Order: sequence, then structure tokens, then C-alpha cells
Amino acid sequence: MAIAPLPLSPSAAAAAYQATSRSAAGSGTDFGSTLTSALDGLVRTGQQADAQSAAAISGHGNLTEVVTAVSRAELALQTTVAIRDRVVQAYQDIMGMPI
Repeated sequence: MAIAPLPLSPSAAAAAYQATSRSAAGSGTDFGSTLTSALDGLVRTGQQADAQSAAAISGHGNLTEVVTAVSRAELALQTTVAIRDRVVQAYQDIMGMPI
């Protein structure tokens, strides 16, 4: 079973930014749908890790695949948390600006 790539890579973030610019011009996808797609990928990565772990517990899984799947899920979650922290910090910076 092939493991899907990380849901939100730097190139995906750049594509989301470009999609926002294009949606302002009336073409392409908007940032919200790109973000939703990335979060769906995060959920799928977690589900794959769970499935690999369950298979290993039942004696049908490969330990290397389990470790790889769990590592991918952990990295995807850390990336998502880092992006969330940056968004919250940017929001707080904007709210703290004098008018």
C-alpha cells in the first residue's frame, strides 16, 4: 500500500497563495478550498497511520510501513500546528496595529 505524500508541503502553501491571488482576479480556486483540501489530506494521512497500526497489531502489517505512516502523520500534524500558530500570530499582529 502506497503512502500518500504530506498534505501540506511548501509548494502546496505557495499554490494556495497563488490561488488566492487568482481568485481575486476571478479565476482559479480560492484559498479556503485549498486549505480544506490540505486538511482533508491531513485526515487521510492520520487514517492511513491508524490502519497501518491496526494491521500491525493484528499481525498482518509490516513494521517499517507502520513507522513510516506514523512518522508522516506526525510530521503532517506538526506542519499543520506550525501553520496555525503562524496564522494566529499574524492575526494578533494585525489586530495590534494602530489605526
